[in-house]
Amino acid sequence: MAGSKEIRMKIKSVQNTRKITKAMEMVAASKMRKAQERMRASRPYGEKIRKVASHLAQAHPEYRHAFMVRREPVRNVGVVVVTSDKGLCGGLNTNLLRLVTQSMKQWEEGGAKVQTVAIGNKGLGFLQRVGAPVVAQLVHIGDTPHLEKLIGPLKVMLDLYAEGKVDAVYLAYNRFVNTMKQEPVVEPLLPLPKEYLSGETAIEAAAWDYIYEPDPRSVVDELLLRYVEALIYQAVAENIASEQSARMVAMKAASDNAGNVIDELQLIYNKTRQAAITKELSEIVSGAAAV
Repeated sequence: MAGSKEIRMKIKSVQNTRKITKAMEMVAASKMRKAQERMRASRPYGEKIRKVASHLAQAHPEYRHAFMVRREPVRNVGVVVVTSDKGLCGGLNTNLLRLVTQSMKQWEEGGAKVQTVAIGNKGLGFLQRVGAPVVAQLVHIGDTPHLEKLIGPLKVMLDLYAEGKVDAVYLAYNRFVNTMKQEPVVEPLLPLPKEYLSGETAIEAAAWDYIYEPDPRSVVDELLLRYVEALIYQAVAENIASEQSARMVAMKAASDNAGNVIDELQLIYNKTRQAAITKELSEIVSGAAAV
């Protein structure tokens, strides 16, 4: 059994660790509120532009953008992987990267080659370790995403798609459900999904058409670019809110576990100290009896 001094040192070490995890929990809670407000503020715009793009996919303009043309067969797949820059957020990144790995295996089994864009340091490190081709990357995003920083690596993948070097693009990120739940998803980004909007009948969805001013090419090009940028920004905002929520929960669990460890060590320390006192009393009584 360890001595009293060693146990005291362990208790002090765990107490220091609990102070750190408690502070990180409070910081994550503060950042989580701001991240959730930012994410919820961007959702209406993202949902609206999804609807407009979906309606546009059902219309029949004179000009068909490359983002609206489905290519068969799919021989090259691009994946935009959005993860966090830092760890200590539970299984958030692990669950997403496991889903990405499963999807990549399915695409490769179907004969498709996979190229990736890494947004976030954790995803970049993982993709490099597994040997996945990384055509662009962005790390150190910070707590506030900026669209002008996201456009650079995103444009690399869009250019590959426009040139025909990539036949389909997918977006992988953690969708924020609530503070206790974050859902990893891999959803299609390009070409535009042709599924009808929920709540619309086939006749209503097929009836969309527009008058374009100044011309269909200018309007469609600008709209679809804004569509892709909005989805990427929304994914990054959702992932940051998920990261802070997961970190707060993980740090709270760490603080609680540290408290349990301290209680157990304190009990062991008390038993060890009591045994030492009992031994000393026995020695004193034995010495007095011998005299």
